[in-house]
Amino acid sequence: MPPTAPTVVVVDDDISVRESLELLIRNEGWQPELFESAQEFLERLPSVTPSCLILDVNLPDLSGLDIQERIGDGKPSMPIIFITGYGDIPTSVRAMKAGAAEFLTKPLDDEILIQAVRDAVIRSQANLKREGAQRELQERLESLTKREREVMNLVVKGLMNKQVGYQLDISEITVKAHRGRVMEKMQATTFVDMVNMAGRLGISTQAEKTR
Repeated sequence: MPPTAPTVVVVDDDISVRESLELLIRNEGWQPELFESAQEFLERLPSVTPSCLILDVNLPDLSGLDIQERIGDGKPSMPIIFITGYGDIPTSVRAMKAGAAEFLTKPLDDEILIQAVRDAVIRSQANLKREGAQRELQERLESLTKREREVMNLVVKGLMNKQVGYQLDISEITVKAHRGRVMEKMQATTFVDMVNMAGRLGISTQAEKTR
């Protein structure tokens, strides 16, 4: 099994369910990880490969919904497929509203489950790619000097070089030099690129109102 194979995590206290799902997962070329309790799963290290979680709603220590609430945004790259032998509409609605990828009832249909996992893995791959791009962008931002950050914060608000220089008490030529280094370090090819990057980093791009 290559290390980059998607990981499918199963949390179910029924050993027969875990064993049958393990075989199904391996047959599809995915890497299974099996847990019989919520606590065991919660102690698991985060996955750096595309993954999804097949989670029983009714567990002896914590319910599947409790686990979903606990991990929250902490594992956005691990979509959840809920499985249950006692499904009801309010529970399924709550799970789906909280972001579950699917809600299936036992006995499970293999083809439906496999397709649900495929869809979840694709979603996980997209999330991991987005998270990686965001981390890289943050690293670029952290490579800027304090002055370069100040120049960037003002430039993305639409201020001209002369205005930036006035606010920072530096010459227009110096502003141009800092601006060039900002563009280079942030790997922005255009001003619009830099503004978009600032938005993704939570930097305000709105011009300050003058009284």
